[in-house]
Amino acid sequence: MIEKKQFGRTGHMSTRVIFGAAALGEVTQKEADETYELLKKYSINHIDTAQSYGEAELRIGPWMKRDRESFFLATKTGKRTKKEAREELHQSLEKLHTDHIDLWQFHFLVDEQEWEIAMGEGGVLEAAIEAKQQGLIKHIGVTGHGLGAPRAHYRSLMKYDFDSVLFPYNFAMMQNPQYSADVNQLMELCKQRGVAIQTIKSLARGPVGEAVNPFATWYEPLTDPSSIATSVGWVLKNPEVFLNSTGDITLLPTLLQKASEPLLVPSEEEMQALSSEQGIRPLFV
Repeated sequence: MIEKKQFGRTGHMSTRVIFGAAALGEVTQKEADETYELLKKYSINHIDTAQSYGEAELRIGPWMKRDRESFFLATKTGKRTKKEAREELHQSLEKLHTDHIDLWQFHFLVDEQEWEIAMGEGGVLEAAIEAKQQGLIKHIGVTGHGLGAPRAHYRSLMKYDFDSVLFPYNFAMMQNPQYSADVNQLMELCKQRGVAIQTIKSLARGPVGEAVNPFATWYEPLTDPSSIATSVGWVLKNPEVFLNSTGDITLLPTLLQKASEPLLVPSEEEMQALSSEQGIRPLFV
């Protein structure tokens, strides 16, 4: 059984492993439906997708037509202006076959110039507030990649009381002193305010080298059950966070299996050993 935890102040008890639907970007509907059955097997009740994840919203749409009440449904917009974001929201609603989104997130909002547009007059924040008043969305979040994400999210929370944040979080990245300090500062603010904390890249082994990557992830992932169990255990030992699953459906069964078993709680020494054995490298430098 995968533990459930209240998703910030939304009132929803989400599984601590959230299905990262980037994994559905280039799969068939048959493959997607097999993934749906796997999610149901492990009682996963929270899906995180985005307009930019290829065919993902279209693949999820049939699930929502028959099983909307089983899932907390989150998607994202990469648009920064009110007009463009509003149009994209309606596209998401149509693709997902739903009349509302539980969590609408501003995707990869880290760049300073984009932040100013998004948060300013005529920006996506205005679109989100209006959509919430209209009942099209219930909650608003912000996401980011790279070393600047935690600091950008902290700034965003100073501007508006977002319901969730999302950023990279794994052992390798947290060895960067500045990144670790930024993450800890953000987590403390989120804890004070009841903001849900989503984490990504738990299984990242490092950037893709010259060899062809056989997985759907844009990075090289950890693949063996022992490494997956250790890495998942390291993330979930932090009681404040959720783990968004990796972007390849072939790795999902092992991740969910290990998350449903009694969690490993690896020590610092064990994580150092895993990093050395697997050649784990930070994705962002």
